[in-house]
Amino acid sequence: MVAFHIKQKSNVVERHFSRRFQVALIGEGLLVGLIGGGVVTLYRLCLSFAEAQMRSITEIIKGNWPFMLLWFVLLIILMIAVCLLMKFEPYTSGSGIPQTNAEVMGCADMPWYRVLPTKFIQGVLVAFAGLSMGREGPSVQLGAVSGKVVSKFLKCKRGEERLLVTCGAAAGMSAAFHAPLTGTLFAIEEIQKEFHAPLIISAMTASVGADFLVSNVLGMKPVLQLPYVAPLPHVDYAFVLFIGIGCGLLGALHNKGMFFASDLYKKIDKFVPFSRLIIPFILAGIVAFTWPDLLCGGDVIIEKIKEPQTLTELLVIALLLGKYTFTTACFAAGTPGGTLFPLVVMGTLVGTLFALLATHIFGIPMAYAPNFIAMGVAGIFAGVVRAPVTGVVLIFELTGSLEALMAMSAVAIVSFVVANILRVDPFYDHLLSEFLASKQGETTSGFDSSNSSGEKVLHEFTIGQGSAIEGKLLKDVSWPDKVRIITIDRAGQEIIPTGSTELMALDKILVIYDELYEGDIALKLNVMTKSSV
Repeated sequence: MVAFHIKQKSNVVERHFSRRFQVALIGEGLLVGLIGGGVVTLYRLCLSFAEAQMRSITEIIKGNWPFMLLWFVLLIILMIAVCLLMKFEPYTSGSGIPQTNAEVMGCADMPWYRVLPTKFIQGVLVAFAGLSMGREGPSVQLGAVSGKVVSKFLKCKRGEERLLVTCGAAAGMSAAFHAPLTGTLFAIEEIQKEFHAPLIISAMTASVGADFLVSNVLGMKPVLQLPYVAPLPHVDYAFVLFIGIGCGLLGALHNKGMFFASDLYKKIDKFVPFSRLIIPFILAGIVAFTWPDLLCGGDVIIEKIKEPQTLTELLVIALLLGKYTFTTACFAAGTPGGTLFPLVVMGTLVGTLFALLATHIFGIPMAYAPNFIAMGVAGIFAGVVRAPVTGVVLIFELTGSLEALMAMSAVAIVSFVVANILRVDPFYDHLLSEFLASKQGETTSGFDSSNSSGEKVLHEFTIGQGSAIEGKLLKDVSWPDKVRIITIDRAGQEIIPTGSTELMALDKILVIYDELYEGDIALKLNVMTKSSV
């Protein structure tokens, strides 16, 4: 038995370093991208059809009270259907990004054959109901489970499966936004949280493959087209600082409000999830007949913002408050759906508000409004998600222009710093911690952890600056049980570790452990290597 484990360990390590394996990952990434991209493309088409039908029906029956009452009855039926699907497959509640994170960490095992159809159907039902939810979170989860489908079909080992799930997440984000670079960065920065060549290349391949497919079906038009005239003059960069500070404050407020609303919903503990989801579904009916601009992701608001000179400051503030309140009421209830596109819409509103104020108070030409809008989206994304690089690249791909790149980068940095100073959790990190807390006491993947004969898993961790183990000798670190350090990569040089090897910041340690303990070990090592700077 010991000899078998040694041989299995050796095979896993050899495959990890094999150039053939790294080339194979590109092909697998492309396959994941095409399948995940196909699923998300169909998902987007169905969502667009559902939203169009909803808007057409509500517009026709508006003012006809008997039919309006029937619409509310239909909303309750849709709510019951969504809740039953959530009870059938609990992994489909919310956006799906925390579940994908947990899957990659080894703290969850999403059954793809249930998650994929359930999440798809839920998204269409929620869109037809008109709730203020985005397509991006579900697209990430749909892409991730598509990666899992490929891994099961190819009979991949756990470590390789984790990579393909990450590739699927990248493909889902890419297909949702027409943004392959954003998909790659999001998967690395938010999902895998590792930077190494095989991951980057395979995730990029999946993203490009997904974008190629969705572009052929839906066209290559950017999601957010802004008619840039010229970059903002350097003498006006004081406004960049103000926008960054404002976006940081609003980003922190966004998260605080979302978390508070979520805690309020948790106090409703009878007949869950029906008793929680009834609130956003009824609210969607009211909004449909009073202020339909706020429905669904926010494409109607985006169309209005393309002509900012026709808007007033009060209208923009009203749209911003209305969109945020409606989105919070929907998402905090645990409704299946994302918040990324509503977040982009809110960012455009913030940018438009700053543009109008700069024009009316300081005389800045309205021609620079697109620059302010782009800065608003980048700043809000950085303040909420705390992924400033991904935010800047996202806006570049959404707009298809580099005109405001420097200003967007400055705004993202300032917003990130301000939101961090306010000590409000990053949005998806908070959701992940809550999801993991809800999973406490469950054994990873449903296995009995007393059995240590599981598959061996390789994982790479980067030692952060100021982390708990920086500067320590290998033998002085209290490593989790059943963990072995294979190699240490220091500035491209491979080190064979011994007990007297000193661990330094930015060292990449390759560890091997049993998959049955993967969730607990990954959590502990993430804490041990996390930077405190």
